[in-house]
Amino acid sequence: MRPANTLARPPSSLLRRRLLLAVGMTGLGTGTGPVSALPARALQFPRDFGAHPDFRTEWWYITGHASSGSREFGFQLTFFRSRVDATQGMVSKFAAKQLIFAHAAVTDVLGNKLWHDQRIAREGFDIASASPQGMAIKLRDWSLQSQGRIHRAHLPAADFALDLAFAETQPVLLQGKQGLSRKGPEEKQASYYYSLPQLATSGSLQVKGQKFEVTGKAWLDHEWSEELLHPSATGWDWIGMNLDDGSALTAFRLRDKEGNAVWDGGSFRSAKGDFFAFSRGEVIFRPVRRWKSPLSQASYPVEWLVRTPADIYTVRAVIDNQELDSRQSTGAIYWEGLSELIDSNGKRVGRGYLEMTGYAAALRL
Repeated sequence: MRPANTLARPPSSLLRRRLLLAVGMTGLGTGTGPVSALPARALQFPRDFGAHPDFRTEWWYITGHASSGSREFGFQLTFFRSRVDATQGMVSKFAAKQLIFAHAAVTDVLGNKLWHDQRIAREGFDIASASPQGMAIKLRDWSLQSQGRIHRAHLPAADFALDLAFAETQPVLLQGKQGLSRKGPEEKQASYYYSLPQLATSGSLQVKGQKFEVTGKAWLDHEWSEELLHPSATGWDWIGMNLDDGSALTAFRLRDKEGNAVWDGGSFRSAKGDFFAFSRGEVIFRPVRRWKSPLSQASYPVEWLVRTPADIYTVRAVIDNQELDSRQSTGAIYWEGLSELIDSNGKRVGRGYLEMTGYAAALRL
């Protein structure tokens, strides 16, 4: 595996240090005043596919599974936007008022290998941008754009490349209460959050100079907020799973340093469109098997028993080493990878992504 600790065409080391210092070493603004609870609001599309620059933190996140003949791949791409509070009053065009980050990774199941790359830049100068009108995000030569009900990603990287189209097959899934998703015991710990599961995926995927025409399924999350984590939370565990029958499962928990749940939640939408939002205390993550990273020495549960109101599932990583080192952009090391979903009868019923943060070091948003 190529070490994922270099930026393609990085900014100068001085600029990078200034950017990281400006956002508290994590890539995310820290804020200066009190944060109020987010009001309920009706999300509107395609407008809410776009950026919300008045909010401190935002990300667009696509994960999926694709195949070409006997070759199977997992892929993920994430674009982050962060408002830097300390620079908002500056008039200089060079002021880093908004920062754009991006991560991308490919899991080669047959090769038992993960590739990862990352980008960071301040918004402006035709280098980085996130349109507030619709999904149109650019970071140097990486992009994510919408054309009606089709979303396209173009991400060339050092050892891999993604050139994929994601076609909507189902309506937008509004997480939480009509798109307002609680993330902690205090009302201010919430986000606006929606998903697009069961995206029909097609295009090309390239690893180590070998190009594959692929098809598969993907999942898109878009989330924006002023504050997410309770002070006692050090990280989270999250799954987004496309079930083979067309259903969609989301489950998450935020953990404290002892591994106890600070908050939990999620949802299940059946293939027929019946929607169930999970209440606090209804989701339980229980680790079954762990893997220790030789890079970070962090110990990650790569197999879980996840209890939800929909069923009790086993979530199992397809390969253990899917740890991402993003210290050159968002400042974190975390685990994020393709996983299988197995129901209480022992049948594999879907695939999707498992994300685990805060195991190498406490996460701060």
